[in-house]
Amino acid sequence: MSAVGRLLRRKFHRTAINRADPDPWGSQARLTFAAQKANKHEAWAENARKIKAGNRKSMLTLLEERGLVKDIAGGRQALNNLLTEKPIGAYVGVDPTAPSLHVGHLLPLMALFWMYLHGYTAVTLLGTGTVRIGDPSGRTTARSRQSENEREQNCTAMRLQLKRLWQNVIALGVKHEHKNHISRERQVLLNHTWLEGVPAMDLVTKLGSEMRLGAMLAKDTVRTRLEGDDGMSLSEFLYPLFQGYDWWHQYKTWGVQMQLGGSDQYGNICAGMEAVDAMRRHEDIPGDLNDPLKATYGITTPLLTTPSGEKFGKSAGNAVWLDKDMMSSFDLYQYFLSTPDTHVERYLKLFTFFPSDEINLAMRAQEADPSKRIAQHLLAKSVVELAHGANAAVEAEQVHKSIFAGRSTITFDKSALGGSITSRGIPAPQLSKEQASLLEHKLRFAGKAKPSSTAAEAGDGLTGLTVHLPESVVQSASDFSQVLLAAGLVSSKSAGRRLIDSRGAYVVVPRSSDTEDKNILNWSPIEPQHTPKDFVIQHSERFVVVRYGKSKLRICRLIDEWKFKRKGRVLPEEVEMQGETAPQSEQEQKKTVPSVPEAESAELRR
Repeated sequence: MSAVGRLLRRKFHRTAINRADPDPWGSQARLTFAAQKANKHEAWAENARKIKAGNRKSMLTLLEERGLVKDIAGGRQALNNLLTEKPIGAYVGVDPTAPSLHVGHLLPLMALFWMYLHGYTAVTLLGTGTVRIGDPSGRTTARSRQSENEREQNCTAMRLQLKRLWQNVIALGVKHEHKNHISRERQVLLNHTWLEGVPAMDLVTKLGSEMRLGAMLAKDTVRTRLEGDDGMSLSEFLYPLFQGYDWWHQYKTWGVQMQLGGSDQYGNICAGMEAVDAMRRHEDIPGDLNDPLKATYGITTPLLTTPSGEKFGKSAGNAVWLDKDMMSSFDLYQYFLSTPDTHVERYLKLFTFFPSDEINLAMRAQEADPSKRIAQHLLAKSVVELAHGANAAVEAEQVHKSIFAGRSTITFDKSALGGSITSRGIPAPQLSKEQASLLEHKLRFAGKAKPSSTAAEAGDGLTGLTVHLPESVVQSASDFSQVLLAAGLVSSKSAGRRLIDSRGAYVVVPRSSDTEDKNILNWSPIEPQHTPKDFVIQHSERFVVVRYGKSKLRICRLIDEWKFKRKGRVLPEEVEMQGETAPQSEQEQKKTVPSVPEAESAELRR
């Protein structure tokens, strides 16, 4: 039968069905949906019976055992009963004040991910409306005003990031064998979509009339700000009003009865609970307002600190970004690999989906031979897998093993320079004007000078582990500050000099092997008198290998200046090149660039 004949036959078949039943599939779909709903209800009831009988842990108990619960608003017993009886909705809200989430955001999100994998409705709320006000929680000064363009770029970047993060969570759920027959729902919502449509009079009369100034003025943040020189703006003071309305909208639309947040969000969560109760009274929602199974609750997660006790976060200046353009998969892996033995078990519970018995097994192996850092490698790979995906995690692990060959950061394996790390043949993707602008915004926000080989240009999948530098940059440099800048490790020469003065920058020393394996070279702190040209490693090509702290490493592959320009790459303005001439027009550049043999053209595409 011809294609046209088959098409006509299908069309006739559909027409015949439609004449017999104007809604042939709708009835069946409704029956199927009803059956699924009944099955879910029965499965949930069976799960509740097992929890009450002590044969299964409750959701709240699981979160507590993982270390994800600090404070509970609304009462522990009432919340435990609710989570046992109903697959309620829960949400985490994030205002996009930056183009990326950081590690500090992960704790409330991890609690939400655990709930999602156990069948609860999970909502990640992006504060595309409330970001215009700025959350004052935990701040002693007002947030810096961002331009409309900056806010739009932050919203775009973080929305894409949340989408990727959820995809990775789903994959990890499969990997860790969470039941795939459990009905799960998730949403990524943008709060400007409803806040912009709320009449001011409605917000003030329905919600504002129920919120008491005494409780709002009693908050620590408000008291501190009012006692300070700058005070607090009215918009910041009213922030809980808008956050409360967010919760109300989700409560009536998605059945969201719980909010998860960081420890600094407890006051906002309590205000949100009051706001939902106020709107329920105004809207005459059927049911008893005192029914604990219809009430709202909150959980705050512990404050995440570095091993030295400092707070993680953008405002603290030590944000560990989850966007691979702002922190590479390799750098993220290296960061968590440096976790002290005293913290690694806690971090495995907080940041991974491994069950407790597997974590205990890893810790026993760690105690048997701490030098292998088995638990740290497990943690590092798991965090990268969550943030960047499984492929990035495997690649970061392989690169680490290739470079360090199982040794500590006091040595570097030179043989890695001749491998796939520095000779990847993946073509660089072409960025649209919008993508290029977003990438530049991310790098600028992360405090990075744009390296000579950006993630998109290098195409190495590791976001700049290997960068290309003109040989003249190294030959002309009187110290290492401009090499650190050109490699993207610091944002300015002065920052590079400060890093060198504090002995926080390192370089691989050529011909420094003190073992039988001459490929194993030593790291040395960079001294102010060191000149980069004395640290060039010859290994099929020429390299300089530098490191910032324990984890941020760059392999600088040195190439001719004309090749560097032909690749379309640029250096930060502060970086000088030997014999540099005034900028030429595009036509002049074409005249002065020498012709390239076909073999070298292939080299340029690497």
